[in-house]
Amino acid sequence: MSAMEVMFHSSCFLLPSIPTDGTSATRYALVVLNQNLPRFTPLLWEHAKLRLCADGGANRIYDELPLFFPHEDALVIRNRYKPDVIKGDMDSIRRDVLDFYVSLGTKVIDESHDQDTTDLDKCILYIRGSTLNQESCRILATGALGGRFDHEAGNLNVLYRYPDTRIILLSDDCLIQLLPKTHRHEIQIQHSLQGPHCGLIPIATPSAKTTTTGLQWDLSNTEMRFGGLISTSNMVKGEKITVESDSDLLWTISIKKQDSTRP
Repeated sequence: MSAMEVMFHSSCFLLPSIPTDGTSATRYALVVLNQNLPRFTPLLWEHAKLRLCADGGANRIYDELPLFFPHEDALVIRNRYKPDVIKGDMDSIRRDVLDFYVSLGTKVIDESHDQDTTDLDKCILYIRGSTLNQESCRILATGALGGRFDHEAGNLNVLYRYPDTRIILLSDDCLIQLLPKTHRHEIQIQHSLQGPHCGLIPIATPSAKTTTTGLQWDLSNTEMRFGGLISTSNMVKGEKITVESDSDLLWTISIKKQDSTRP
């Protein structure tokens, strides 16, 4: 590996009790998109510094979050989990949901005039313009994977539109993030929560050489491209994965299904 500057990655946000050391890994904004809520959404919500719903994501919070707490009154849960901001083109949010959160003081930003960016784009731009962004926080987006493929592709495109912003796309099954070619990457693996399946995918441009350590099938100056070799169905082996590439890569790793990701 070269002396290139190292970018560190951790999924400690999935731990029931995240570290309180004040590092950027523990500071994040949460964006809820209009797909089924992952089972660990309440945990992410509790620790987020800023909580946004992208348009119809507000319907998901209103409808689905009470299902995580079947022994509590739904209205109590809806009042407890109030988004700070609802932003988007407002073509999906129900009127009753909008009125409910407005009554609780949620900030609503209607950008129906902008049809050139996705609702996730709109939320990321809000976060990038907030004081929270000055703390080098991450952005976690739930419901970003699954459902309609064009929506999923649009969310993947967002990773490439903002390569200087740490954005992690989450579903119940996995996470995806961009590893910019400008850095060497060290990824800490939470084996109780993640893996073993993982992948490195050069979705935008081919990679002439990618080198890794810590994988079951490591790459050594390996060429990857669509229509040729891409590293899917790989497996994590070590506590730390290192990646260096001449191309931006998507990193994905499976998330284990267990109750430890609940608050």
